[in-house]
Amino acid sequence: MQEAIEKADVLIEALTWIRQFRGKVTVIKLGGSVMEDDQAMAHLLLDIVFMETVGMRPVVVHGGGAAISRAMAEAGLQPRFVQGRRYTDDATLQIVERVLAGDVNERLAQRINELGGCAKALNFRSTNVLSGRRIQLPGPDGTSVDLGHVGEPTRVDRETIEQLCCEGVVPVIPSMCVAEDGEKLNVNADTAATAVARAMQAEKLVFLSDVNGVRRDKDDADSLLHSLNIDSANELIDNGTIEAGMIPKVQACLETLQQGVHKVHIIDGRLRHSLLLEVYTSKGVGTEIVKDSG
Repeated sequence: MQEAIEKADVLIEALTWIRQFRGKVTVIKLGGSVMEDDQAMAHLLLDIVFMETVGMRPVVVHGGGAAISRAMAEAGLQPRFVQGRRYTDDATLQIVERVLAGDVNERLAQRINELGGCAKALNFRSTNVLSGRRIQLPGPDGTSVDLGHVGEPTRVDRETIEQLCCEGVVPVIPSMCVAEDGEKLNVNADTAATAVARAMQAEKLVFLSDVNGVRRDKDDADSLLHSLNIDSANELIDNGTIEAGMIPKVQACLETLQQGVHKVHIIDGRLRHSLLLEVYTSKGVGTEIVKDSG
């Protein structure tokens, strides 16, 4: 009986957040090593089904770097990275489109459907929702560094995404876009998720990471910082607490908050039901970043 009462207490705690976020958009970025873990993905996708069932409007944006690298190896192609981004030549682009915007995208939507939800893969074969332009990176000598067929979103088809959400369908969006001239472009998944969250004026943007969030000591999981605002996050970047690969992720979070998204979360996607624990409990399991403490 005590165990049953404790389960009821958990549901009551969740009720507050279920009511608060009903009808609100949450953009969830899937990527990294969590996508290679079938068990972790099953729990995450089940969390997404739960979120939609209780009235939230989840939108999934995903990458697929490991799957792309495997397909390139099978084709005898050597991946090349420039400043952390995959250089995308003609041959690589064909694989990225087939694997990321095809196989991975459609498999994610299918798995959500198999778990009792309803999802739609939004890709070049169905409905593309990201338009964009080529990008180049600044080089060390002041010249531009070419990345091939790599771009950034400049427009999001908000109407299509909203319509699906209103119909109880989870949009599943691959991190690719199309330029004005019809060129297909590979997009960093964090960048794509950020663009979608801004366009949708999302309540939340959730980055699924390989760590449990922002830590005071990067090697100590128990030093997790549960909540940050823009000022405190910038202070942690300046004093070196936030370092290396976490810096661009946190900076992207701060830019997103400045452009209308209410909260950004960084959580460990490998933790069972981490999405539900972060969204529907008072303490959460990762780091939430808000615009200000007020």
